[in-house]
Amino acid sequence: MLAALMTACAGTGNSTATGSTAAQDSATSSNQSAIAFDGDGAYALTRQQCDFGPRVPGTPAHAQCADWLIHTLKASCDTVMLQTGTVQTARSGKLGIKNIIGVINPEATKRLLLLAHWDTRPWADNDPDPANHSKPVMGANDGASGVGVLLQLARQLKDTGTTLGVDILLVDAEDMGVDDNEESWALGTQYWAQHPHVEGYKPLFGILLDMVGDSNATFTREYYSTQYAGGFGDMVWGNAAGSHFKNVQGGAVTDDHIFINRAGIPCIDIIDMRSDSETGFGPRWHTISDTMDGIDAATLGEVGQTLLNVIASLEQ
Repeated sequence: MLAALMTACAGTGNSTATGSTAAQDSATSSNQSAIAFDGDGAYALTRQQCDFGPRVPGTPAHAQCADWLIHTLKASCDTVMLQTGTVQTARSGKLGIKNIIGVINPEATKRLLLLAHWDTRPWADNDPDPANHSKPVMGANDGASGVGVLLQLARQLKDTGTTLGVDILLVDAEDMGVDDNEESWALGTQYWAQHPHVEGYKPLFGILLDMVGDSNATFTREYYSTQYAGGFGDMVWGNAAGSHFKNVQGGAVTDDHIFINRAGIPCIDIIDMRSDSETGFGPRWHTISDTMDGIDAATLGEVGQTLLNVIASLEQ
């Protein structure tokens, strides 16, 4: 079906890209937001998550971070919900999860879903040193970066206001999966898709952020995002800010957006994919080196600015 297939947390090959014109090599912004996104603020919020340590489900650090996420969202959102449930993991049996939802403008009928996973992987099984394979991943990029951008976005929307309804979904247990078992990934999202926080929930579309903080990040257009929600991908890349966004077709990734799309909500994935990597991702992916040393406030700023531009476009 595809020349190459990747899993967001279990890479099985390189991403592929189609040919492009010079004009497509970097995306352009057609609806620039009047608001400037604060990449330094997103960086600080990313660091605060890492200060708890690896946020592996079932650990004290995970519980402490959940409380902090709820508290932080309550300062910016009109409503904050904690969704708890139990899922079946491939390696660890049954697991309790915590999905956290922040709602901005709950009465607005025109809505945008923004999501990222906040848990971290229990095993650094892509680390070059096999001795580290049983150690947890800090997840500065793979987890905290996307959450940091969304928390900062909520803060700025609180300050400036928006006519759009925005739902921020922080999903748990994304990174508990194993190779060759698609259903073992994105467990929190699968649970939410079966139990949405609002009955009959139907936003315009969704945007997933995953691994959005590396200084060398490359955000090409993920394959399944194009298949399910290509028109919304046009909107996002047409409003993209900065050189990290490349308006070319990239590889396929099994990530949270797959299960959002299956639930009938078009959803795209902004994710760092590397066509020159054996895993399809950056060198810190699923290693003990996924720490704040690899996070760049400028990259976070480009992603956050892109979201603000999209919101400005939808408000028109």
